Amino acid sequence: MSFVYKIFTIVLGSLIIGIGVDFFLVPFRILDGGIMGIALITQYLYGTKVGLSVILLSMPIYIYTWFTYRSFFYNSILGMLLTAFSLDLLYPYQFHFTYYIRLSPYTSSIIGGILVGIGIGFMLRNGTSIGGADMLAQIIASLSKINVGIIIFCFDALVIITGGILISAETFFLSLITIFFVGLLTSITTFGSSLSN
Repeated sequence: MSFVYKIFTIVLGSLIIGIGVDFFLVPFRILDGGIMGIALITQYLYGTKVGLSVILLSMPIYIYTWFTYRSFFYNSILGMLLTAFSLDLLYPYQFHFTYYIRLSPYTSSIIGGILVGIGIGFMLRNGTSIGGADMLAQIIASLSKINVGIIIFCFDALVIITGGILISAETFFLSLITIFFVGLLTSITTFGSSLSN
């Protein structure tokens, strides 16, 4: 895979994730899992920028991987930075989108989950990721021998339960729908790929 093509896939995946989050999840205070979910909780409660929060929350993980799992660092740092940039770049345009496009919260949670899943899957298929909690889960799995999928599920469950407590029960249930479709579309998008490019 050429360097130019890899950059293109990271940019495209990041933009798809940004559209899914900013245009479909944020208007209804819906959460994704992992670090992005924590960043969304802080945005809903305190008005912080999601992309900036993703970077700040991810920094300890990236510092750790720089010294211990350098391959994890290289495979995800650009994906994380470009996704964070896309989230904050697209955020102001959500108001224009929601003015012209009216969706129910449930429809929005499904479409948002589909887009985020496609974006994540597209990047994974081409040898990169957005890091964060998924990268932390890989590290924990390598140290503990617990299945990485179980660890990611536990992280995501903790995030959306916290969001349900701090924000609303509707946020919890809509986020469950979103998480399901993120996982489904990530699996479909990466099907048949070795994820080793």
